[in-house]
Amino acid sequence: MGSISDLLKPDAPCPDGATAERFQVVVLPHLDAAFRFARHLTRDPVEAQDVVQEAMLRAFRYFHAFRGEEARPWLMRIVRNTWIDFRTCDGANDEPLEVVADRATEGPDPEQSALVDDRRRHVAAALAALPADVRQILVLREIEDFSYNHIASVLNLPVGTVMSRLARAREKLAVELRGRLGKERLWTA
Repeated sequence: MGSISDLLKPDAPCPDGATAERFQVVVLPHLDAAFRFARHLTRDPVEAQDVVQEAMLRAFRYFHAFRGEEARPWLMRIVRNTWIDFRTCDGANDEPLEVVADRATEGPDPEQSALVDDRRRHVAAALAALPADVRQILVLREIEDFSYNHIASVLNLPVGTVMSRLARAREKLAVELRGRLGKERLWTA
């Protein structure tokens, strides 16, 4: 896994001032999207920060190899690969749903938007309960508004596979939401 010390190695490419400026213009505007994606992958805001920080270091280090017009899918792929590397290195398991559901309640003031917050909480908890491969495709399409082609680029899949996996992921989310709403109605009835 790369780190700041890797950036300082003699064989590592050293970006010049123009490259650094271009990186700021092309990649940094997507930092918030990278964090949101990492947050959904890790289900932990602190770990998401670590993933994004490492991903940004990697992106900066290898920015000379960027040949596209669209930096957002390129960066998201780096975030995803970094997350996979983090999981591989520390053997992380998904956290229990109860822990994730409590964290997923962050949002606007409850007095001003109780209904919206309640819906957001249900969707976030249902999304968090899904397996990582299902979560990541839903986040990229429904939250980050990526095109099928961009999702295919990030996940390294054919577009047809993206479309079919997205359809199945939406079905799984709907089933999860129906199950959660049904359980809630039982408790409130």
